[in-house]
Amino acid sequence: MAEPNPSRQKHTIRTLRFGIEIELVSISRERAARAVQAVVGGIAEYRGFANGLDTWAVDDARGRTWKVVSDASLTDVPAHLRAEVVTPILEWPDIEQLQEVIRAVRLSGGRTNDQCAVHVHVDGAPFDAAALTRLVKIVNKQERLIIDALAVNEDRLRRYAKANSQDFMQKISTQRVRSMRTLNRLWYGKHNGYPQHYDPTRYRGLNLHSVWYDGSIEMRWFNGSNHAGVIRAYILFSLALAAKALNSRAASGDRRDYDPNNTKYCFRVFLLHLGLIGDEFKNVRKHLMAHLTGSAAWRHGRPMKKGGGDAFKHEAQ
Repeated sequence: MAEPNPSRQKHTIRTLRFGIEIELVSISRERAARAVQAVVGGIAEYRGFANGLDTWAVDDARGRTWKVVSDASLTDVPAHLRAEVVTPILEWPDIEQLQEVIRAVRLSGGRTNDQCAVHVHVDGAPFDAAALTRLVKIVNKQERLIIDALAVNEDRLRRYAKANSQDFMQKISTQRVRSMRTLNRLWYGKHNGYPQHYDPTRYRGLNLHSVWYDGSIEMRWFNGSNHAGVIRAYILFSLALAAKALNSRAASGDRRDYDPNNTKYCFRVFLLHLGLIGDEFKNVRKHLMAHLTGSAAWRHGRPMKKGGGDAFKHEAQ
């Protein structure tokens, strides 16, 4: 009997595993690690330079390791006040504890600046080449809207969270991508059997290099934050994108028309299509639409009442 196709199994934001990296300034790595330990328990200790990163680690009460490492990209502050919190692999029930970790680190002095970012990693194990291709196409179609909604700053767009490669898009749109080997070749421009951590292709808002490097899909658009609700919104948006790609049968990569006058409405519709609907995700939508303009409920703006009439004739589209 043939092996089941993992991308054809039903996945939701509640079943996908994830990890997250949170870049902070104004706090030492030891102080950040102690704040993490205060929430997750276990033992915090200095691990020295592991993989070139000055590292504090917290082995929590459940045997998982949380790390706080140095980050050379945060050049605006002294080296001893740069801290990147790296979580272990997490699941849906862990989100509440993660939010407590974020609050603890903030109360201990963790701050952000324009150089900081949040990176969300979604477990790549459920994905085959077809599902990854659908994910790239979904992102490409909505990319301008995503970038505006997340207010990705120009420096990060230019250096660390670049837009989709349109050359790559052309290749996956004109070729049938039937295997991970083919997708690997199209992503790197040649087959890369030994991907290295700092490969230049990693600096995309949607980073597939990490699929071959560590088995995850990395989403790098997110600005730095020490707000637990905002970071939860980042995580759920990433999981919803991943689940949409896994559960869809096809996706178009054609970029949608972009109207800067109704971005809030368009992004709200996109979030609803991703399944972030209802009161449970109200705060998620609020955080993700905070930077956008226009009306969330009306495509062309709230209509005017005619002559003081009793009710609107128009309906939200």
